[in-house]
Amino acid sequence: MSDDEQRLFIGGSWVAPDHGYYEVIDPATEGVVGRAPEASREQVHAAAAAAREAFEAWSRTSAEERAAVLGRTADIIQRNVVPYAELARAESGATTGTARGMQVGVGMARFRRYAKVEPVEQPLPPQINEAGPFGRAAVMGALAVRQPVGVVTCITSYNNPWANPAGKIAPALAMGNTVVVKPAPQDPLSVYRMAQALEAAGAPPGVVNVVSGSRPEVGEAAVDCGDVDMVSFTGSTAVGQRIAEVCGRGMKRQLMELGGKGAAVVFDDADLESAVSGIGTTFSFYSGQICTAPTRVLVQQGVHDRLVEQLAAYAGYLKVGDPREQGTVVGPVISCAHRDRVESYVELGRKEGARVVTGGRRPAPERGFYVAPTLLADCTPDMRVVREEIFGPVVVVVPFEDEEEAVALANDSDYGLIDYVWSGDVARAFRVARRLRAGGVGVNTVGRNMEAPFGGFKKSGVGRDVGSYALHAYSETQAIVWPG
Repeated sequence: MSDDEQRLFIGGSWVAPDHGYYEVIDPATEGVVGRAPEASREQVHAAAAAAREAFEAWSRTSAEERAAVLGRTADIIQRNVVPYAELARAESGATTGTARGMQVGVGMARFRRYAKVEPVEQPLPPQINEAGPFGRAAVMGALAVRQPVGVVTCITSYNNPWANPAGKIAPALAMGNTVVVKPAPQDPLSVYRMAQALEAAGAPPGVVNVVSGSRPEVGEAAVDCGDVDMVSFTGSTAVGQRIAEVCGRGMKRQLMELGGKGAAVVFDDADLESAVSGIGTTFSFYSGQICTAPTRVLVQQGVHDRLVEQLAAYAGYLKVGDPREQGTVVGPVISCAHRDRVESYVELGRKEGARVVTGGRRPAPERGFYVAPTLLADCTPDMRVVREEIFGPVVVVVPFEDEEEAVALANDSDYGLIDYVWSGDVARAFRVARRLRAGGVGVNTVGRNMEAPFGGFKKSGVGRDVGSYALHAYSETQAIVWPG
C-alpha cells in the first residue's frame, strides 16, 4: 500500500480493502487528491458486526465518559484545523475560508456540542388508574427514558465532509449508539481523518467504523445489513426513497435529510439589499450545492425588476476560480458529471422560455469543474427548472401579485426543507411563515439557529436533528411505569 492509499476502519483496525482503490479528484484542478478504499459487501457487514459487538459495552458506558471522548475529539480537530481543511478543500472544492470555518470548524463545534451531557430521563405526572387489572384504583408513576437505538449507519453527503458526518456521528455516539459511516465517494478521505481523531480520543474498537466505495453496493450493504438498526442519510430524494424501502422491510429507524427547492418570498416592502445578499448565497455557498439554498425566488411584481437587476449585479461581483486563491467566492462543483448536469438545466431553462439574465456560460478556468453564477428570469411555476432541484449556483425568479398567490406558489413543490420570507411587515412575514409547508422558515435572514430542529416536510426528509433534537433522533423512548 502506498502512502496515498487510505485503508478502511473496521473494529478498531485499519484494513486493506478487498476491491482495491479508486481516485479522489480535486474538482478545482482535476488532479488526484488520494486513493480511497473500495470495500466489499463482506467488509461492510464486518464493520456492522464490529459495531454490534461494541454496542453493549459502549451503551453502558456512562454519558460522562462518552462525552469526554467527544470533547477530546474536538480538541484534536482544533489542533489540526489547517491540514484537515486543506484536505477538505482539495476533496470538495470549497474555498479555503469555507473549508476551515464551515466544514472543519462546524464539525469541531458539533463534537463539542454533544460533549455536553443532557438528561435522558423525564419524570411524568402520576396518574390515577380508576380500573386497574385487579379491579381497584391505583396511582401510577411513570418515567420516559431515552435509550440508544443500536447500530446506526451514517451515509453522508459530498458537500460538507466534516459538518455533515459530525452532525450524525457525535449525537449518535453521545446517546450510546455505535456507528458504521459510509462517506460520499467524492470526498471520503476527510471522514477517515475524523475516525483517526476519534480513535486517538479513546473511542473503543468497533464504536466507530468507516467503509467507503465508489459503487452502489457499498451503500446498499450498509443499509440492508441485519446488524444495522437505524439509517441516517443525507442526499437526494431519489436515493432516500430507495433506502426507505429497504428500511421499511426491516423496520429500521430512519433519519433522512433529502432534497430541497427553497422558496424565497420577497414582498414589495422588503429590504432588497438584505434579500439579495441572502439569495446570493445560492451562488457562493458551496457553489449552490446545498439543499437549504433559496434557489426559487418568488418576488412581488412591484419590486420584481429591481430585484432581478440587483441579483444580476450581485452575481457579477463574485469571483469564480481556484478556491485556494484569495478573493475567490465561487469554487467548482464536485465533478465533471455534476457540472454537465447543472449546465443541462440552464439549457433546459432556455428551451422552456426562461431568460438568462447573467451566467449561463462556462467560466474561464481551463481545468476544474466550474459553473458561472446563473440567474433565470421570466420563469413560470410549471418549468422544470422551477420545480426540480438543480444543486448548483442557479437561481430562478417567478413573480407574484399578492400574499395568497405567494403562499400558493411557495407550497406548490414536492419539497419542503427550508423557505424564506423577506418583508418589512414582520407580522406579515411570520403569518406567511406559518402557512409555508417547510420544516424551517427564515424570516429576513438565511441564518440558522443550530439548536433549532432541522428537517423537512414532504419529499425533503423524515425526522429532525440538530441540537437536542438529534439526541431524540438517535434514541428510542422507553416508558417505565410503577405503582405510586
